[in-house]
Amino acid sequence: MAGYFIANYRIKNQAEYKQYIAAVGPILEAHGAENMVVDRDSVVLEGSAGQVTVVLRFATKAAALAWYDSAEYQAIRHLRTDNTEGIGVIAEGS
Repeated sequence: MAGYFIANYRIKNQAEYKQYIAAVGPILEAHGAENMVVDRDSVVLEGSAGQVTVVLRFATKAAALAWYDSAEYQAIRHLRTDNTEGIGVIAEGS
């Protein structure tokens, strides 16, 4: 089964967050990720979600975890987590 990284967040510091956007693409590509959803203007229907929603598809849940735990991603992850507020999860699906 495929593995999905699902994130929803609001951007607190756009200038610093742009560094993350510039750096993450090649790392995702190297790990075989597919952008399923990248919406920077999500419509919140329930709860207190942020405006950005991202869904990345990997071949398996283990592959998604391997990407997240990789040294390459860990080196830039702070550019997202320090400059946004929200959630990120890895889930399994079809």
